[in-house]
Amino acid sequence: IGQKLSTVRQVVDRLEKYGAMEYTTVVAATASEMAPLQFIAPYTGVTIGEFFRDTGRHALCIYDDLSKQAVAYRQLSLLLRRPPGREAFPGDVFYLHSRLLERAAKLADRWYVVKKGTDVPGGDDAFKGADGKAHGGPLAHEDATHSAYELVDADLYEQLQNESDGKKKKKLEGKLADKLLASDYELKRDPHSGGSLTALPVIETQAGDVSAYIPTNVISITDGQIFLESDLFYSGVRPAINVGISVSRVGGNAQIKAMKDIAGTLRLELAQYRELAAFSQFASDLDAKTRAQLERGARLVEILKQGQFVPMEVARQVVIIFAATRGYVDDLPAEVLGRYEEELFSFLETKYPDLPSDFAAKGKPKDQDNELTRELMKALDEFAEIFVASESDDGEEEADEDEEYEDEEYDDEEYDDEGDEEYDEEDED
Repeated sequence: IGQKLSTVRQVVDRLEKYGAMEYTTVVAATASEMAPLQFIAPYTGVTIGEFFRDTGRHALCIYDDLSKQAVAYRQLSLLLRRPPGREAFPGDVFYLHSRLLERAAKLADRWYVVKKGTDVPGGDDAFKGADGKAHGGPLAHEDATHSAYELVDADLYEQLQNESDGKKKKKLEGKLADKLLASDYELKRDPHSGGSLTALPVIETQAGDVSAYIPTNVISITDGQIFLESDLFYSGVRPAINVGISVSRVGGNAQIKAMKDIAGTLRLELAQYRELAAFSQFASDLDAKTRAQLERGARLVEILKQGQFVPMEVARQVVIIFAATRGYVDDLPAEVLGRYEEELFSFLETKYPDLPSDFAAKGKPKDQDNELTRELMKALDEFAEIFVASESDDGEEEADEDEEYEDEEYDDEEYDDEGDEEYDEEDED
């Protein structure tokens, strides 16, 4: 929306290069298009996304960007002589974005109890199973299973419902499951159910001001935001994510337990580093604790740097963040941390191939006595010795090269002296 045509062309070219256009639809209302087209383009895109959602598939709709759509809507509203409000936007600009983003949803699965071999028509609300029901909602599969049990053997199912003893109940469920397998009935899911549509809106800020009208509107609608800061980008921190302003309302529900344990410490240390870094610009004398926090923060920022189009699996993320927050990189210069990261993963792949994935799945970073935690700490200690040794070897080689260079300079000086003596003898002659 409102982007240059050349920018859109670059994005499409990259998608085509990697074969992504086979499952991607681009709706473009470029900067040269009229305001009504820029206003309507996101609704066109989300309607296409809803088709995939309503046919049991999963779609992601990226709006780039909604700030320009709001500007186009403001232009239309002012031409229609609607009363302007804050920043000259019309009063219903919040509804403009909420009615768009609230169309993103995860649909529940719909299950039926049918005779074996029966085809379930996709998306037919009038269709009913052998029990006369269509089971929907978060417990749809469980409800359909119990309905099938009742069809197969009503008396045994009644015993199951009245039974309070856990072991006996489990045994009765096993009997009913066996009977269901041997019967003419089976469970089938509506192929057009269970789809989802995820919205990823992009908002442009003016001079990094997230408290402006449109950014605050969209922040209040979404489940969190990732704030990218241009100052960080130009200072070499990429991805240029401002950790302090970026939040997630989903939080730990979207993380594995190991990542949740180490991410809390990481966020706190990065926030302290940002605060101290701003303060240290005006302070000449810093105590040892403050200097240590600044050094640790600088290394955490360096560890979080990532190349473009270079995704990293979560097991590796957990390992490197664990190493950084536990002080394994505190004594290393910040500029060698990229090499440290690469060589660490190579070392783990060679000597401890299953450790990163096992630690991410079952490890307890906060528990020092945990077996996997101790094993990872042992591996990091081993690698620290190897990495430091390789660094010192490089240093010795550099020192040897310097000595050879100095010897060559010394030889040149001797040669120059001899040349001077010859010149003096010629003068005397």
